[in-house]
Parts: sequence; C-alpha cells; structure tokens
Amino acid sequence: MLYTGKGDKGTTKTFGCNQSISKSSAVTEALGSLDEINSFLGIIKTKVENVKYKKIVHEVQESLFIVQAEVAGFPKPLSKGKVGELEKIIAEAEKELPKIKTFFISGGTEVAAFFDFARTIARRAERRVVAVAEEGKVAVSDSTLAYLNRLSSLLYALARLSNHEAGVKEDAPDYK
Repeated sequence: MLYTGKGDKGTTKTFGCNQSISKSSAVTEALGSLDEINSFLGIIKTKVENVKYKKIVHEVQESLFIVQAEVAGFPKPLSKGKVGELEKIIAEAEKELPKIKTFFISGGTEVAAFFDFARTIARRAERRVVAVAEEGKVAVSDSTLAYLNRLSSLLYALARLSNHEAGVKEDAPDYK
C-alpha cells in the first residue's frame, strides 16, 4: 500500500519516535530537503554519461541515506572517512580546473547546470540539518555537518568539471 493515512492531520513519526511530530518541524524540513537533493541526484544520474560521475553521484546518494537516518534519530553517524572521500574527489577536480577568480553564471552544459542546481539544493539541506543540530532534539554528528558542507563544494566542482571537459568557457557576471 502506498499510503497509510496516518499523516493526514499534518504529523509524522521518525525512527525510534513514539510520538507524532509536525510535518513542519525542523526534523521533517531537514529530512524533506535531504530527500529532495537525493532525488535530484537521481535525475543527474540519468543525464550524465561519464561513468565516474555516475559512481560518485550514487555513492553520495548512499551516504545521504545515512544522513537521513541520523537526522531521523538513528544513532549511526556518517563516518569521517566519507568526508575525506569527497575532499579527495574535489582535490582531483581542482587539479584539472582553472583557478577560481570570480563567481560564475550557472549554465554551460546541461549536466553542469544540473550539478549547479543540485549544489543549491544541497546548501538548503545543509541549512535545514544545521537547524536540527542547533535545536538539540536530535544529535547530528560533526562528520555529518562537514559532509554536507563538502557536498555542495563537490557538486560545484562537478559542474565546473563538466563544462571544462566539454570545452565550455565559464561566464563571469559583468555586474553592469
């Protein structure tokens, strides 16, 4: 069955929660934002042809399920090693890319635009998870917060790399 009707009055339950919480709570907002970035990464996987990028995106999706479980109250934080994995990929990308001297206008290739949009969704998810951490009702590990911070950097690097590999020049805003 695809529905239960239990949330019809605007409440839901999370892992290990014996009480209903509002669907507008910080936890449900964070879980929704994490679900949104994970789903959008699924769209990217259907668009990207680079097998390496597909693998990176899939691994991020797997990690986001762990983050969602943690935010829902499951006591299994994301490992610090996952943060290191993102840092390694970002460092490899930076070796191939021209130095950043300015902001860039999103676009170029379709895949680059998708990665850049994913970056903005990831930033929103990060803000929502930070709000949960600050609220203090659910413990959010330092490694999870660091992972979400690196995730947007990874997505930005993949956007830039997608354009670079396609020979598309990054356009800086002219501020006119």
